Amino acid sequence: MRNGNRPNELASFWIQANALLRKNLTFQKRNVKTNIRLIFFPFGLCILLVLLQNLLNNQFDKAKFKCGCICTKTQGERCLENQCGVQFSDFDQVGACPITNPIEWTPLLQIPDLRYRAVRTDFLQYSDFPNPLCRINGSCPLTMLFTGTNQSFGEVLSWNMIPSTFGINNTDVMGLATNVMGSASETENTNFLEPAFFSDRPVYYLQSQCNKNSSFSVPIQISTTSIQQELRCAQALRLWRNSSSEVNNELYKGYRKGNAERKINEIAAGYDFLNSNENILNVSIWYNSTYKNDTGFDLIALARIPRSVNLVSNAYLQFLLGPGTKMLFEFVKEMPKPKTPIKFDLASLLGGLFFTWVILQLFPVVLTSLVYEKQQNLRIMMKMHGLGDGPYWMISYSYFLAISFIYMLCFVIFGSVIGLKFFTMNDYSIQFVFYFIYINLQISLAFLLASLFSNVKTATVIAYIGVFGTGLLSGFLFQFFVQDNSFPRGWIIVMELYPGFALYRGLYEFSQSSFSGDTLGTHGMRWGDLSDSTNGMKEVLIIIFLEWILVLFFAYYVDQVLTTGSWKSPHLFLKRFQKKPSSSFRKTSIQRQGSKVFVMTEKPDIRQETEKVEQLLLEPTVNHAIVCDKLRKVYQGRDGNPEKFAVKGLSLALPQGECFGMLGPNGAGKTSFINMMIGLAKPTSGTAFVQGLDIRTDMNGIYTSMGVCPQHDLLWEILTGREHLLFYGRLKNLKGSDLTQAVEESLKSVNLFHGGVADKKAGKYSGGMKRRLSVAISLIGDPRVVYMDEPSTGLDPASRKNLWNVVKRAKQDRAIILTSTLFSFSWFLKHYQVVALISEKG
Repeated sequence: MRNGNRPNELASFWIQANALLRKNLTFQKRNVKTNIRLIFFPFGLCILLVLLQNLLNNQFDKAKFKCGCICTKTQGERCLENQCGVQFSDFDQVGACPITNPIEWTPLLQIPDLRYRAVRTDFLQYSDFPNPLCRINGSCPLTMLFTGTNQSFGEVLSWNMIPSTFGINNTDVMGLATNVMGSASETENTNFLEPAFFSDRPVYYLQSQCNKNSSFSVPIQISTTSIQQELRCAQALRLWRNSSSEVNNELYKGYRKGNAERKINEIAAGYDFLNSNENILNVSIWYNSTYKNDTGFDLIALARIPRSVNLVSNAYLQFLLGPGTKMLFEFVKEMPKPKTPIKFDLASLLGGLFFTWVILQLFPVVLTSLVYEKQQNLRIMMKMHGLGDGPYWMISYSYFLAISFIYMLCFVIFGSVIGLKFFTMNDYSIQFVFYFIYINLQISLAFLLASLFSNVKTATVIAYIGVFGTGLLSGFLFQFFVQDNSFPRGWIIVMELYPGFALYRGLYEFSQSSFSGDTLGTHGMRWGDLSDSTNGMKEVLIIIFLEWILVLFFAYYVDQVLTTGSWKSPHLFLKRFQKKPSSSFRKTSIQRQGSKVFVMTEKPDIRQETEKVEQLLLEPTVNHAIVCDKLRKVYQGRDGNPEKFAVKGLSLALPQGECFGMLGPNGAGKTSFINMMIGLAKPTSGTAFVQGLDIRTDMNGIYTSMGVCPQHDLLWEILTGREHLLFYGRLKNLKGSDLTQAVEESLKSVNLFHGGVADKKAGKYSGGMKRRLSVAISLIGDPRVVYMDEPSTGLDPASRKNLWNVVKRAKQDRAIILTSTLFSFSWFLKHYQVVALISEKG
């Protein structure tokens, strides 16, 4: 079989790249349904978010969230006076209605919950702390720590801070301002409604000493609504310490130590009077800054800390001017606000988790595609037909990058078109940089991890477990560490070294920026925001960029060492500094194993072939395409079994234009010999030369002039027979009319041309049709050396006869080695110059 003119030179880098790109594009075109399912997931998720958002908006559009009017004065059934705005019978309106005159709230201190008030513990051994039994009956006082250079002066001020009596002038909330009030309720985003007066927890008033009956309820009038507020006495325990370091140690040693409530020991406040005296007031105040709402906004410092400052100022004035002097802190109130529709953007709130899954689902797609090529030996098959590592990496990487980029582009465009604030409010250039770097890292990681898997199903299951596990761990564990300001930032960075957490952190920052921007009516993330110390996007971009470069390097390194079939040393990149071993013919007539020397006893015909090989090694000639010199393959024994000798010192010299047939039963070593010659297995000892190149060191050069029909068909299930031959023909530097002619002749020679068979997917071929296609692939491009491992398996007698006629015509100007177990020795000897009969022992 002739396939047009023999190519004058090897296929160039760009010709190989073009062949692989055309094959990948054809493969992608056949995967339309898979691509639709892939893109439908983010589209469906975005639509689901829009539907949920509309449902939520409809709930917020109800009357109870809207401003209205109520009648405050009636005469019979007629309303004489209306009051419009927030109706305090329904406090849900506060978030949306305009509030021109916010309520004036009595100033409060932030105090620890009754369960967490400081007592003596194993880590706080001070004797002046309360007995732990006070937690049982709920009588623990509020501990305040004081220090300073002048103890007598400081103790006087501390006593002036806490009153000894309680009084209320009227039922208005302002009547409580003359007392020292406190609450364990945490602040909200705003102070239009003080949480202390709208929760189940009591409001405390601080006293030097509490009486037995010190709890009662008082009516408090808020606008047109009257509520009953429970007030309880809380004893303030003043403890003096010798230095600020002691105060600092007690504050932090007892704060949320461990998970058990008995280990939580919170101090209400700390005061350092420094160098204060009757002429100067200089005070440092400790307060618990960890009480923050979901947005991380510290409203404690704005609404609750001013009362602490007022207490010290008041105490100092009383020290100077007498106990009757007071600087009354009347109220705390929020700034007025206009009408603000309630906004609750689900896409921003849930985007970190959902969009992590959307982006990560590309990872199993890339990984399984690479593992499929490895499992089916398609990568090594392409390499054996001349595809270099450079074109493979460039096209494969660019191919997956293009798919990922188009996927992400469609995702962002679709999300923006339907109005998701997650996309529209954040700068698109930041989103582009973040997504582009991450998909590159994800592809590089898939190339690296593909070397660990040999089965597509295993890779798929583990990849999807990783996808959903990463999303869940990020959303329900990693996010809490990010939001906890007490958690060390260094450990956050360490956790972000895991690419899944880095992805989630970036999406989390986008979510927070769009959510706060939409709520506050500002913008989302801009480049200038990256300099903010609370914004983690800058560190994430640096981490994923550096990881991309490093992972890509290691992926290429591992691929060269493990998966290309070249059997390169792990010291691959150091070898260029070492002296390369000679690959020329050399005499290797004596075999050594350990310290023993084996002199092989051979039959006359074997000895004759061995002497011929040794003579060729001394006087090399270009007439012999294949020279095997005592090629040997031994498989190590397992589970106590002895070593298995697959090939025992095979010597062979095969000239051009000759077909060499190897006959033998299963297990005789035929496939092991072929695998060593084509680079799938490494020889235990000995070597072979193909066109003068050593199979141990020069397989890349051998591949360019070699054709292979492996024992098992290595085909893409969704490519047609014609597309297979076009691809491998391009790898053999065929182009234009020569390529078309070669493909047609190949299809005709193996009876795959007529009846539309050539354009059917290989997955729909019968076993015999696949074998014929594999034979055609091995011969296209006129390779100088061809290996056929049992090419007639599965063929009917007519196809088998036709196959041997094809092989007989194809042996001109090339060397062919084939194996078989199906033909009689006499028939084979009649048609071929050389036949080797191999015993079961190799």
